[in-house]
Amino acid sequence: MGILWSSECSASCASLPCEPSRTAETAIRPRNSFDRSVGWRKATIRQLSAVRDLALFNLPIDSKLRACDLVAISVADVSISGRVRERAIIIQRKTGRPVQFELTDQTREAVAGWIGSRRLGERDYLFPSRVHTKPHLSTRQYGRIVERWVSSIGLDPKRYGTHSMRRTKAAHIYKKTGNLRAVQLLLGHKKLESTVQYLGIEVDDALAISEQVEL
Repeated sequence: MGILWSSECSASCASLPCEPSRTAETAIRPRNSFDRSVGWRKATIRQLSAVRDLALFNLPIDSKLRACDLVAISVADVSISGRVRERAIIIQRKTGRPVQFELTDQTREAVAGWIGSRRLGERDYLFPSRVHTKPHLSTRQYGRIVERWVSSIGLDPKRYGTHSMRRTKAAHIYKKTGNLRAVQLLLGHKKLESTVQYLGIEVDDALAISEQVEL
């Protein structure tokens, strides 16, 4: 599954410590990754007609959440007293462990616009389902929305999907900092090995980084 690069991701990297003596080229070989010059994010945003879609596009990139956690977010998880939080924390369904994430200015604006347009209360799900028998958007529905976005700009939906949304910012942070532990925490992985596999880091890349670090 591919990675969707975002030019806004770099702001979140500034506070993360960099590991010494490494380059972006040796750090990672993203699977099916985009170069930021492609402008995937900007091109897609121009095609998003719904206020919900704008929030649904920005929030997954910032939160780096699995689809099952993203669709189950409540308004109270990301907003308090009518104001969208700068940071939020949820309990992951897969691991039962808490994970914290930041919301950038553009994401807070998009989420606030969506909450206001639907007049959602703190007890409501952030992305209610349009199917009356379902309380919130399903992972399948979310997957179809992402597939529509990907197809609309001529990319292969078999290579880019909901995991691309989750992986994008994490991969970019790693590319900028080389800090696997930080990315592990952001993704909510229990094991560092899971983060390595998820990012698609090759063994040769990991060894190259290790060789450059002097103690």
